[in-house]
Amino acid sequence: MSSSLATALRSSALRLAIASVKRVPASIRFPLQRDGLQPVPRLEASRTRGDVVQLGRLFGTRLWLVTGYDVSRSVLADSEAFANDVRGLIGRQDRAPAERIGGLGMTDQPDHGRLRGVLTPYFTRRRLAELQGDIDRVVEAALDDMEAHGPEVDLVEHFGFAVPFGVICDLLGMPHVDRQEFRQHGAARFDLRDAGAGIFDTATGTRQFLIDLVASERRDPHLPDGLVSRMVADHGADFDDVELGGLSDGIFLGGYETSASMLSLGTYVLLQDPQSWKALQSGSTEEVDRVVEELLRFVCPVQVAFPRIARHEVEIGGARVRKGDIVVVSLTGAGRDPARHVEPQQFDPTTEAAGTLAFGHGLHRCVGAELARMELRTALVALARRFPDLSLACDPSELRFSELAIVHAVERLPVRLR
Repeated sequence: MSSSLATALRSSALRLAIASVKRVPASIRFPLQRDGLQPVPRLEASRTRGDVVQLGRLFGTRLWLVTGYDVSRSVLADSEAFANDVRGLIGRQDRAPAERIGGLGMTDQPDHGRLRGVLTPYFTRRRLAELQGDIDRVVEAALDDMEAHGPEVDLVEHFGFAVPFGVICDLLGMPHVDRQEFRQHGAARFDLRDAGAGIFDTATGTRQFLIDLVASERRDPHLPDGLVSRMVADHGADFDDVELGGLSDGIFLGGYETSASMLSLGTYVLLQDPQSWKALQSGSTEEVDRVVEELLRFVCPVQVAFPRIARHEVEIGGARVRKGDIVVVSLTGAGRDPARHVEPQQFDPTTEAAGTLAFGHGLHRCVGAELARMELRTALVALARRFPDLSLACDPSELRFSELAIVHAVERLPVRLR
């Protein structure tokens, strides 16, 4: 980071002002809202002004929104023009380690490469293939649980959350005795109705839990084989408990709530598309993959990418962004770009639209993207085959979706098994 940008980030007036926000300003709320699964009209209307529009100012700092696919991809990939380290703006770093914000999404080089290098070897194709049996087991256990609670169940609770939570716990090597306590810390991590205070407060619980787990494993190796025990064994000499615990928390953060939303909202979409539901039951691997990829585009639960700060003056999508301006990429908007899709608001797995930005792009692309795809393929195929006549057990108008959140979700999804 340049010294001048570092100086801007340390501006006490701006830092304290943003940290004290109790409510997201109305003028910038719409990128975090949806009408069911569709973007709110205001997001789509913003396209009439271009792929990049100025949302306004936040305590004197200009705030930009990017909705075009090509421009979004360009911004996400440009770590020379844009910095991800916004910690100086939205969080005090003089707090206890577990209370600080950070992770891969809010670090720049060389710190980002140093931390990401720890995780990358655990997400190779060979390592991921070793997890398939664990994923199968977790999915089958969730389906059995649905069967036991039928004939009508809440799919969010018994499947949407159960599957990714089980997979993440197995991946981390979380002891079964600790899992219930761990789960209690995982709620409300993406709710922005109070301007994000809930995110940071609840994040402290999971992060401290994992920091303590790393510290315990360092003192007395005892955990099942998993990411935590391997990181301590392989990198314990070079990274402290806070860093390894933070990386573990990032895996939990990126792989739990987002996958839970994808499974629940994805099932809701599929129950309205009999052809795609049938493809999951008896289609080819290629057909299943096309359904999953289109779900990632259409549902795209992560609504916005981590904000970027312009390192210097730069032109994007015809807009002149000044040094220090904040740029927010709407992943929802990028996935619904009419320049790439004839009917962007329609779910259609027959269309050719490779290159989803649901996992981000460039240096900060989600390290667990392929694991998430494995999980979605396995879980949705198994669900469709176990319960081929699955149907919604309420009127769609009764469903309640996130009001204002980084990760869009449905609160409950009552389904009838047969």
